[in-house]
Amino acid sequence: MEKKELLQITVEHIDIKVVNVVPLIEMMEQTAFQARNLARAARIVDAMVADPQASVILTLAGSLISAGQKAVILDLIRCNAVDAIVSTGANIVDQDFFEALGFRHYQGTPFADDNALREQMIDRIYDTYIDEEQLRTCDETTRVIADSMQPGAYSSREFIREMGAYLDQHHSDAESIVLECYRRDVPIFVPAFSDCSAGFGLVAHQVARPDAHVSIDSVKDFRELTAIKVWAGTTGLLMIGGGVPKNFVQDIVVSAEFLGYDAPMHQYAVQLTVADERDGALSGSTLKEANSWGKVSLAQEQMVFGEATVTFPLLAGYVYHKGSWKNRRPRAWTKALAERTLVAESVKA
Repeated sequence: MEKKELLQITVEHIDIKVVNVVPLIEMMEQTAFQARNLARAARIVDAMVADPQASVILTLAGSLISAGQKAVILDLIRCNAVDAIVSTGANIVDQDFFEALGFRHYQGTPFADDNALREQMIDRIYDTYIDEEQLRTCDETTRVIADSMQPGAYSSREFIREMGAYLDQHHSDAESIVLECYRRDVPIFVPAFSDCSAGFGLVAHQVARPDAHVSIDSVKDFRELTAIKVWAGTTGLLMIGGGVPKNFVQDIVVSAEFLGYDAPMHQYAVQLTVADERDGALSGSTLKEANSWGKVSLAQEQMVFGEATVTFPLLAGYVYHKGSWKNRRPRAWTKALAERTLVAESVKA
């Protein structure tokens, strides 16, 4: 098949506003196994959104935007149910920013001839296709953004905010997480920022400007997110997948304590994952395990073992249609980071 034929059927994003799943989730609560776990998780997330003192941190791992989950996340942001995001670079740059530039992901098949796809510059994510030539435009755009900035070390959040400003100027009608968070002062952190299209663009930027260039400071990411934890006090986690975003956001409790603050553990925590805990890997480690490290309270925590393109829209739909967010005030943590500085109470040796 020719490239044009392969890149024909676009991935469409799920709209949680269309179907009220609250009755379904309430029925699932009366069943068993992961259905009951999902129902309890939905109630916990609704409770953290309803808590006027809690800041909600969403973590994203795995290929979510390319799999039709972008509108789910946008709806949560637009109803003030998300106060900060910690993500992999792929979701934010290769997928969300990529689509904001006018490109799309396409339905494919896991049984494709991958050599044939490579010859036509088509990249595959399981049953989804991406045009590699368009992806390189995304890489190049991150280089252009870096070139426009003053040389120096930036947190990934600061760089992603520049990406949002670029979209606001050049693609103001885009349906984009990066753009929406820019407009709403919701910070986005990508701790492993170079592990995505932005990495290629930044490498090109630094090679061209060896003595005066932009670099990404992951320690500044950690410091800024620790500041949010200290200033927020009560926090809740909604974690989609595991990996670096999951560990990064759990560690901020320990970081705050190390700086001398009496920081409470995350009071609410839900993780949607397919990972297994038995091999000791991070993505499958349970929230109860995180409690042993002093990161997550056991008061309101729930693991849900199920694939996120199924579980996440159901959970988010429950939260949206319950409406606990309707009187919730935006936290605008991006503004706070611009106006305030975290000072150590006492650094422990």
